[in-house]
Amino acid sequence: MGFLERRIMWNKLTAWQVFLWSHHFFLLWTTIEGQTHYSIPEELKQGSVVGNLAKDLGLVVSELYRRKLRITSEAGKQYFSVDLGKGELVVIDRIDREDLCGQRPSCLLPLELVIDNPLELHRVDIEIQDTNDNSPSFLTKEKVLQIAELVNPGARFLLESAQDPDVGSNSVRSYLISKNDNFKLTVKTHKDGRKIPELVLEKPLDREKLPVHNLILTAVDGGDPVRSGTSEITVIVLDNNDNAPQFEKQVYEANVSENARPGTEILQVKAADADEGLNGEIEYYFAEQTTDLILSLFDIEPSTGAIVVKGSLDHETKPLHRFDITAKDKGHPKMDGHCGVEIKIVDINDNIPEIIVTSLTTPVPEDSAIGTVIALISAKDPDSGDNGKITLSVSSTSPFKLSPSISNHYSLVTKGPLDRENNGQYSVKISATDSGKPPLSSEKIILVELLDVNDNSPVFSQRSYVVYVKENHAPGKILCSVSATDPDSGDNAKISYTILDSKVQDVSVSSYVYINSDNGSIYSMHSFDYEKLKVFQIRVQAKDQGSPSLSSNATVHVFILDQNDNAPAVIYPSSAALGSLSHQRMPRSAKAGHLVTKLTAVDADSGHNAWISYRITEATDASLFTVNLYTGEVRTKRAVSEQDESSQRLLIEIKDDGEPVQSATVTVSILLEDGLHEPILDLRHKVSEPSKKTGRIALYLILSLASVSVLSLVTFLILAVKCMRGSRSSDSCCMTRSDCDGYKNPNRNLQIQLNTDGPIKYVEVLGGDMMSQSQSFRSCMSPMSEYSDFTLIKPSSTTDFKEVISVLDASLPDSTWTFESQQVSTTN
Repeated sequence: MGFLERRIMWNKLTAWQVFLWSHHFFLLWTTIEGQTHYSIPEELKQGSVVGNLAKDLGLVVSELYRRKLRITSEAGKQYFSVDLGKGELVVIDRIDREDLCGQRPSCLLPLELVIDNPLELHRVDIEIQDTNDNSPSFLTKEKVLQIAELVNPGARFLLESAQDPDVGSNSVRSYLISKNDNFKLTVKTHKDGRKIPELVLEKPLDREKLPVHNLILTAVDGGDPVRSGTSEITVIVLDNNDNAPQFEKQVYEANVSENARPGTEILQVKAADADEGLNGEIEYYFAEQTTDLILSLFDIEPSTGAIVVKGSLDHETKPLHRFDITAKDKGHPKMDGHCGVEIKIVDINDNIPEIIVTSLTTPVPEDSAIGTVIALISAKDPDSGDNGKITLSVSSTSPFKLSPSISNHYSLVTKGPLDRENNGQYSVKISATDSGKPPLSSEKIILVELLDVNDNSPVFSQRSYVVYVKENHAPGKILCSVSATDPDSGDNAKISYTILDSKVQDVSVSSYVYINSDNGSIYSMHSFDYEKLKVFQIRVQAKDQGSPSLSSNATVHVFILDQNDNAPAVIYPSSAALGSLSHQRMPRSAKAGHLVTKLTAVDADSGHNAWISYRITEATDASLFTVNLYTGEVRTKRAVSEQDESSQRLLIEIKDDGEPVQSATVTVSILLEDGLHEPILDLRHKVSEPSKKTGRIALYLILSLASVSVLSLVTFLILAVKCMRGSRSSDSCCMTRSDCDGYKNPNRNLQIQLNTDGPIKYVEVLGGDMMSQSQSFRSCMSPMSEYSDFTLIKPSSTTDFKEVISVLDASLPDSTWTFESQQVSTTN
């Protein structure tokens, strides 16, 4: 059976040997610069341990299963496997060296070990050592030699060589001939190591004494134990034709290209015979032990000895052919001679390189680092020399490159960043070209898919959205829909929407609106009141479901549109404001234009909805009184006569300019009295006296309000253009045309009402920055006092008060302004 030896060499620096004697054979193992080499005898029992791969390769046994260690073999058939629990390489099938390697002196079985996470390739060479499991054998079990009795001693007769599939010392070592009186055996060693037996005549033959000689030829190998094979040789003694043909060469050698066509002459053997006549005429034949393969590939011309191509030659199948030629004369008995022929098949570049993908990792994470191994690739070309030298290449535009490892083995690795969003799949073309003339090449396409990682945040269709919604709309109505996209895939692209917490008038914005987390639709939770809330912001966050998750934010600006939902309210006279009659007195001596009283009303709405007008709907005498449409001043149309009733009653309607119109009524009762003084006329005269100071007030106030109006208009135009652009690109603005009906100038509302007979009696300023709460100021100047009341109808910040006071301060530098709750008064 042989013996087992195990030898280990680490990185050409350390060498040591461990001999494990078991069943009389040895195992050799070597690791040199990352390659592992084992030597085992053939016919090793199944389950036998070749070596501990985990230990020899520095692998952790517990990780072998997770890393999916696997074996591939160039032989195609698997003879080995790895025990993942122990990390040992074991035999799983019968190994016959002769089947694997034939007569080659060295028999290597290369294995490739592939390990994932990370991807690694280890090459393991298994050298199959020959054991003496085959006996020598002869193709011809019986050989007949015809020798003339007149042949001189010393004549040599070529015998058939025995065949032994084993190699080295286990092959044929010597020949023996059975004991006899006339012949001896000599063994001639060929230059390639083959041993050729020859039968030599020692003593003259005597046909009359012994016409037939029976000999036994024995072939012995050098194995342990020794094996042998025999062949019977029968020598027939003839009585004439005493010269055998003799070849010019003992061995003829020639080269022929593997693409040589049938009929191509390779060489010509030539023999001579010293006899004359038929005894000297020679014919050439293949020797009796010639194999069927040789007979199918070559042919010989019997008369000339020309050897020609008969079949298809293939260097890759067998590069060298050896056979024997026999030359026979036509004498009686026939004499023959022998020579050997060696024909080398010259390789041509007739095989295309083959690309083999040993292992492929796909899909590959798009954030893989540069140098990450994607695939293990090998190439082979059965041609020899330069015809078998292969160069692999990959397109330079590809983000991958080939990194050579061991002979004809390459790693396909990343050479640059990968981005699944730009290219989710790569078709990597691998080209293999040999060095033959002309060179042959092949290509292979490897599909590498990229695995998405969460490297992109959701992106809103725009950074901010503008929404207009009417006040008093129904709760649960959709306000707007925001949308975001994520170029990632799978869960990394699934987006959910949330509203970030913020305050609106010290209340969480979540109490005003809520959002559908799946589609980004924003709904109101209750109706809005423009008079309480004019504008607010919603911060929406879009978050994907990747790990870790990524998010982005957008702002939604919600503007409440005013609706005419408030009727005018009377603030002067105070009795009318409380809902009772307003009683007024006037002298019968009043002339036309006499100021009876002044009605002052306000409207909580804004814009056109707050424009107030006055008219008399009922009167005791319609010809006696009139009311100013805009100022609410009640005056006499004519002088009072003696015939006019002492008690006059007026029903005055106060209405706004909204749609639908809202209105209120005031009943004014006027008592005409004789001898009553006219304080109102005095006041009118006093108030109506033009002065430089009141003129400056009007001028400065008009200029200030005009400036604010222009600024408001510019701001509105900018926001309107922005909204229009946004609405073209996306459905970011949720206000439709119908939403704007009845709404005029939502940004600023500036109303100035002047008394043409004197100083300003009524000023209303509505407006403010669109991103803050709008302000509403009204200046109401009572005709019954010398005080001008500046009334803040809408609560606002102290800053807003100060801005208005600064305007009035510039107009009336000598005036004193004081805060009284929500009323500012000035004293001239």
